[in-house]
Parts: sequence; C-alpha cells; structure tokens
Amino acid sequence: MTRESISSIATALVVGGGIGGMATAISLAERGVRVSLIDLDPEWRVYGAGITITGPTLRAYRRLGLLDEIKQAGAITNKTRLFRFDGTHLHDLDEPVIEEGLPATGGIMRPVLHRIMQSRVRALDIPVGLGVTVTALDADGDGVEATLSDGSKGRYDLVVGADSVFSGVRDLAFPHMGPLAPTGQGCWRISIRKPPGLDAGEFFLGHDNPCGITPCSPDNVYMWMLTRHVERESFMDEEELFTTLQGLLGDFGGNAGWIHDNMTRADWINYRPLAAALQPRPWSNGRVVLLGDAVHATTPHLASGAGMAVESAIVLAEELAGAETVEAGLAAYEERRFERCRDVIDSSVGIGRLQLEHRPPEEHKALLEGALMRLNEPF
Repeated sequence: MTRESISSIATALVVGGGIGGMATAISLAERGVRVSLIDLDPEWRVYGAGITITGPTLRAYRRLGLLDEIKQAGAITNKTRLFRFDGTHLHDLDEPVIEEGLPATGGIMRPVLHRIMQSRVRALDIPVGLGVTVTALDADGDGVEATLSDGSKGRYDLVVGADSVFSGVRDLAFPHMGPLAPTGQGCWRISIRKPPGLDAGEFFLGHDNPCGITPCSPDNVYMWMLTRHVERESFMDEEELFTTLQGLLGDFGGNAGWIHDNMTRADWINYRPLAAALQPRPWSNGRVVLLGDAVHATTPHLASGAGMAVESAIVLAEELAGAETVEAGLAAYEERRFERCRDVIDSSVGIGRLQLEHRPPEEHKALLEGALMRLNEPF
C-alpha cells in the first residue's frame, strides 16, 4: 500500500521500542522518513501475558498492514460471553463489525505481538539502538540535537517520545506535565492454558472483583481480575501472588473456577496498581512530540491502551504528510487525538469508579456501551 510521503522532515528519532514507538517508526518510515528507534532494554523484551484486541485496535493494526499476521498468531472471535461470577450464563454480547472483513474482537500474547511488530521494523531497515535512552534534548527551530545515555549525539528533524508512562522525554521537554494519578484499583493477570471448550472471551460479573478471560492462541488464554488496591511497603513474591489470586478466585465458577482449580506456580502471574493520566496540552514542544502512554495513559477497562497508541502513531504520520510545516502537522495531530484520548481515559477511569462504588449494573452498562460506540467511530 502506497503511503503519502512526508516532505517536511527527513529524519526522526523515536524513543521507546514498545507498541507506540514501533507503530510510530513503521508509520514514519513507510512515508519516506529515515527513522532511528531506541529502547532502554538491551534485549528489547516485553513483559506481560495476553492483550485483548478490540475491533478498533484491529482496525488500527490493519492500517499498519499487520492484521493478517495478528489473526494468524492470535485468537479471533466475534462475541463475548457474559456470566454471573458463579458460572451462570447470562447472555452473549455480539460484537459489532466496524469494517468489512475486520474481525470483531480477539486476543494475542503480548510477546507474540511484540515480535510481529519487531519483524516489520526490521523489514523496513529501521536502525534500532538498544540499551540507551535520551539524556538531553537541545532544540532549535529546525531540529533537535539528542544526547543519548551512551554519550553519542545526533541531530534529527523530529524526536518522538513514546517511552512509557515513565517517559524520560516528557521529563526533559515538558515541564507542565506530571505523573499518573492512581485510580484506587489494581489489576491481576495470569497466563494459563486454555480451559476445555472455551471459544470466546468471557466476563464474570456481579462480584466485588470482576474478571474476564481472553483467548490469545489456540492453546493459551489470559485472565484478568480487578480489585481494590491496598498500599503496602513491599511487592508480593511469586508465592504470595499465586496464593492471593487463587484465594480471590474462590467464589468463581465456570472457566474462572477452572482456572482456580488448575492454576500452577509455573503460570505467569502479575499484579499492578492502576493509574492514568491525560497530560495537559500542548503535546509538542518545538520539534519534540509525545505519543502513547507517555501522554495518554489509560486503564484496561476498555482494552484500548495499545489501540490508542497505534492510532496516535498513524495520525501523527498522516498529519505530518498532509501539512506544509512540521508545526502545523504536530498541531493537527494533537487536535485530532486529544478529545478521543480524553474520552477513552475518562470512560475507563469512570467504569473503575463505578466498580469501586458497587454501582448498579445498569450504570456500568450505559457507560461501557456509550464508550464502545464512540470507540468504533473513525479516528
């Protein structure tokens, strides 16, 4: 697929080799920009279990040209099954197809998705520097001189900070921004073999701690659970993670109960407190711009963090290609993304608040359905 070329910049440095950074590097390189990508991890790894890929996220990956590979490596479904926490089936939620030929929903193991994107980066001959990050940015009207942690320097027409919620680029160039705000919830995740007979995503409702199961491959799923977060002085070790999550699943039936009965200490288990932030405008400072979790970090309630990062990468490249100047392109990118990101973050945090307050299911349903309907709209 031919992309409209970007004439306002010739070179770009993308800081952060995660989903947002790789999507940005791919989108810019396909439009003729000489991109350099750097990541702090010397082995360019990703941690995590699975990832839910909703219709809007799949639509964004289709725009990147990666949909077929995701379909082949992941698990694609067209419905989500809703259960009471004890395993009583409530009803099936048909997922709308938002584009012809586009799957409605699915899941994939996060390391597998990472490898798919890495392969595209390599196929585009994008140089990747590992084990380094940016330590200084010296900008003028025509570009940015970036100093890296290994002492090397380079000059670029554009620097993109896609370096996580703990963005170093944000700290260097955006003093008006701040840290994430805790939401009061925490998220548990376990990666485990697929329960027999499971053929769709499942949600378990009516409990203080809602949970869900997402198929990620023919043989694997990940399960998430949301709980009230309790501050503590030390992290849980692997044994405490296992016993605590197994205890939290004690009331659950159905496939969530199957996971309770069959989980082992060899399964990957993780817990993290949830936090979110929509950083205040502007999102660019001269020729430095932020993207993804560095500027619009959300919670997992709408399963849209990855999708929003990929969308932002695509929009950034599109607006730079369509603008006469870099400044105009960056302004158009921010204008096009700000309210959509605000809606996703506000809706996600709002759903979590309703869960913490034990609000009636009708309120959850109204907020969730409205948010999903807006997510399905073109970006």
